Amino acid sequence: MSTQADSIKGDSARRDFLRALAGVTGAAVAFSELSAIAAQAQDTDVESTAVAASGASEALTSTDHASALERMRADLERALRKPAEERHWVMVIDLRKCVGCQACTISCVAENHLPPGVVYRPVLEEEIGTYPNVARRFLPRPCMQCDQPPCVPVCPVNATYKTVDGIVTIDYDQCIGCRYCISACPYGARTFDFGDTYNQNAPEAEGLIVGKAKATEYEEATNFEYGEPRKREHDVSPIGNVRKCHFCMHRVKNGMLPACVTTCIGTATFFGDANDPESLVAELIGNPNVMRLKEELGTEPRVYYLT
Repeated sequence: MSTQADSIKGDSARRDFLRALAGVTGAAVAFSELSAIAAQAQDTDVESTAVAASGASEALTSTDHASALERMRADLERALRKPAEERHWVMVIDLRKCVGCQACTISCVAENHLPPGVVYRPVLEEEIGTYPNVARRFLPRPCMQCDQPPCVPVCPVNATYKTVDGIVTIDYDQCIGCRYCISACPYGARTFDFGDTYNQNAPEAEGLIVGKAKATEYEEATNFEYGEPRKREHDVSPIGNVRKCHFCMHRVKNGMLPACVTTCIGTATFFGDANDPESLVAELIGNPNVMRLKEELGTEPRVYYLT
C-alpha cells in the first residue's frame, strides 16, 4: 500500500516538475518573442523617424496654412526661373475648406483698387437642403483663364488675348468697351467699369474725420494691373473698359502669390505651375475629386475645384 502511494506521489512530483519546467520554458519563449517584437518596433520607430526626417521638406501640405504658403512660394520661384512658355499657371480651390468669409474678394478689391460694380472674384452662395436640415455651400469664381477662351475671338479689336504663359489679358488702351466679351464668357467672369466711385454720393462737411475729399485720394490711387501703373482719372482707361481677374500677374512676376491665395483664412486657394510635377498644385489636381466648371463647353479652364 505504501509502495503504491509512494509511486503515485513520485508520478505527481514528476508531473509538477515537468509542468513547472514547461512554464519556465514557455515564459522564456514568450519573453524572447516579446523582446523580438519590441526590438522590431524600436527599429520601425527609428526607421520611421529617419524617413520623416529625410522627407521633412516634403511634409509641407495644405493642412498647414504657413507650410502651404511657403511651399507655393518655393514653387513660384522655381517656375519663374523657367521660360514663360513652359509655365502653366493654374488655380486650385478646395470647396471643402471654403467658409464663405469673402476675404479673397475683399483682398482682390484692395489689391486692384476695384470700383463699385467691378468684382474679379465673387463668392457664389447656395442654400441646400430642407429646413431644419439645411446648409450653405460656397463657390469662389475667378476668371477661369481658359485655354480655349470664347472671349478672345469675339473681340473686334483684339484687345483680349492670351499671353505665352496662358493668362487671358485685356489691353485697356486697345479696348473700345463694346462688351462682346462679357456676353461670350460662359462664367460671367467679366464686368464693365462705368467710372463709378464709392464716394460719389458721400457728404462733404466740416468735422468729418474722412470726408469726400480724403476718400477721393484712395479712389484715385494708382493700381498696377498687368504691371502698368494707372491712376484712376475721368474717361481714362480702365474706365470705359471691360475688366476681369488676371491671377494678380503683377504680383506673380515679382515672386508674390495672388492676393486671394495669401488672404484665404482656410487655405482653400492654391496657385502654381501645373507643368512642375513637384508643385503643390500639380499634386492637388491629380486627385480623383477634382472638377472644372462647364468642361462640356470645351473651354479648358485653368481653375480646378476639389469637392
